Amino acid sequence: MTTNYNWSRIRLPQARPNRGGVGFFPHMSAAYDRISVYRLKVPLVEPYRLSFGAIEWFDTIVVEVLDANGRTGLGEATVLTGYTEETIEDSWRTACATARALAIDMRRTDDALKSLATTHPFTATAFCTAFEMLGQSEWLEIATPTAVPVLGLLHAHREPDIARELDELLRAGFRTVKVKVGFDVESDIALIRNVQGMGAGRITIRIDANQGYTKEQAIRFVQALERDGIELFEQPCAAHDWESHLAVARTSQLPLMLDESIYSVRDIERAAELRAASFIKVKLMKMGTLDALAQSIRRIRELGMRPVLGNGVACDLGCWMEACVAAKCIDNAGEMNGYLKARASLLDQPLPFERGAIRLQPGFHAALDRERIEALSAEPALHVAVASGGAGRSMGHL
Repeated sequence: MTTNYNWSRIRLPQARPNRGGVGFFPHMSAAYDRISVYRLKVPLVEPYRLSFGAIEWFDTIVVEVLDANGRTGLGEATVLTGYTEETIEDSWRTACATARALAIDMRRTDDALKSLATTHPFTATAFCTAFEMLGQSEWLEIATPTAVPVLGLLHAHREPDIARELDELLRAGFRTVKVKVGFDVESDIALIRNVQGMGAGRITIRIDANQGYTKEQAIRFVQALERDGIELFEQPCAAHDWESHLAVARTSQLPLMLDESIYSVRDIERAAELRAASFIKVKLMKMGTLDALAQSIRRIRELGMRPVLGNGVACDLGCWMEACVAAKCIDNAGEMNGYLKARASLLDQPLPFERGAIRLQPGFHAALDRERIEALSAEPALHVAVASGGAGRSMGHL
């Protein structure tokens, strides 16, 4: 099985996260006894088509932190080059080195993770959210049963298949669908028109180009379409190419959303200042911490734009955390549907999904399924114990 990236089409984001400051917490420096790091290869139900290639599995790093009372904190980083500058090989090496460093001197945990976030935001998020969970973050507390609606992904391209798949998505309870474009402009236009016609009055459409167009292609795309049933058009051009995004925004009847261009509150503020987008999408893996994610959502609204939350390339651990924040902060369909693409859950209790929504329950406790984690492992796990006084001793790759 291979991941068929077309590396020449990947436009890496130049923005770095957390330049405007990330919310790190005192409890990140609380005592912990062991850090474990896992590298996983999680197969997908079917290939996930993006403008730069088809993905057949998720490359995922999981961080687990344990304290002396048996409490556990978990964090996830699913690394997809193109969404981030990180590669899975470098992130794995960095995660192992970070675990060893944190075990040597736990007093420097906060500073070490702040530094890591400036170079490896996805990897840093796995560590930061594990410590937040260990510290019983309020963002992960659900007081009453809560449904978090998410969007469905439309894969089909031929008319009979589009009609069949739309009907299946509607029966499953989805009311918003995402359609991937960024491949061939004329074919993409025809696809969206077909979806508009078949879904008229029944479904809301989000379009995502994943940076697949040039400025000229994106302008051709938006000028060829009516807005009927379309909620937004996401990231037509390269993440760093704000000039092209502005050119598209000035000619588009479709509201634009930025995703890969957004790595920090400063990027959100820049989008507002330039009037580059009506919607801004944020993901936990780019923001570092749960609190920073919530702060970014608040800032988007303050600046007159609408926030969208969620990662379509994440396992159930990351999707659960995003759903918990969405339950308190978001009023549209979430994009934390990555775990529905995976063949296997990381958690011992599957994240409930029913009628187009993640079903959050009070008292839900995220814990790893040990047998499944072992079966999905792409490398031997690293377990590092923290000796008294903060001096760590490696338990090795077990």
